[in-house]
Amino acid sequence: MAKNLLSFKPKEITKKLLTDLSDRGRDVLAKRYGLDANVRRLTLETIGGEYGITRERVRQIENFNISLTKKSVAFTKAESIFNELKKMMEQYGGIVHEQLFLEAVAKDKSTQNHVHFLLVLSDLFTKLKENDDFNHRWTTNINLSQKIHQSLQNLCKSFKDTDLISEQDLIARFLIELKDVVKEPEATKLAHKWLALSKQVGKNPLGEWGLAKSPNVRMRGIRDYAFLVIRQHGSPMHFTEVAKAITKQFGRVAHPATCHNELIKDKRFVLVGRGLYALAEWGYSRGVVLDVIKALLKKKGPLTKEQVIAEVLKERYVKENTIVVNLQNPKYFKKDKNNRYSVI
Repeated sequence: MAKNLLSFKPKEITKKLLTDLSDRGRDVLAKRYGLDANVRRLTLETIGGEYGITRERVRQIENFNISLTKKSVAFTKAESIFNELKKMMEQYGGIVHEQLFLEAVAKDKSTQNHVHFLLVLSDLFTKLKENDDFNHRWTTNINLSQKIHQSLQNLCKSFKDTDLISEQDLIARFLIELKDVVKEPEATKLAHKWLALSKQVGKNPLGEWGLAKSPNVRMRGIRDYAFLVIRQHGSPMHFTEVAKAITKQFGRVAHPATCHNELIKDKRFVLVGRGLYALAEWGYSRGVVLDVIKALLKKKGPLTKEQVIAEVLKERYVKENTIVVNLQNPKYFKKDKNNRYSVI
């Protein structure tokens, strides 16, 4: 939605709506909703401190003056204004992220506050407060909002903790959940806006989506940034290159030695050569070359030297002679009459 498409001036409307209130009533509402020069919305405690009254008394004054405003002639005359806002909200999806919707209909913070106050006044709009799953949001349709909530929760349940997918795949998943809620092409048009309602999914700096709590989305340290760097690279990287890439892509200083220490402690990474790290999710097994050979022979049974070398080189970036030396250790391996090795 383009900005500033309102056919009315919100500040002029709220001024008319508040005209018949007492000075204190008007001042309390202005402070509570950021309608004066100070666009910051003040708390009940702060306003109470200014007036020397309790927060509960401020709440009573606020509620009384809102009720008084809704009974005024000016409020009745503003019916077309509220209907226009309702139409805008329905075009935006019928259930909207509070701040994103306000930014869509008004450019500056002051005007946004006045629009917000109009939403508060009219029974056409219902505010749904922020909780663990969702951001602050408004709706013109409670039934629709419940269906969207359920669709978003179902979407989140489809993710594993470490999943990362493209935005295109995310939308595709979401559209499956929306198929019984709203028809195409409306669903595709509104999917992005409805996704913003959820606090459970998020996007990392590389534009990949997953659960917001995942370290792959909300990075907390060098190892999390390293995971994204190596994953994007698509093949094993030396820890010094990982450190450089972290600094270049994320603007976060990563010392090579620190990076190496972090990677070696994290099960998401596998050391596959001298300083080379791969991701465990790529199928690399853990351990030194000896461990890789043992795991390989236990899984596939007896193999020739050439077969062992070929398979281990898929797992480790080492010289062939290093594999042969480990394979010829009689403490762990034996060779049969067909020159095939197996675990003792």
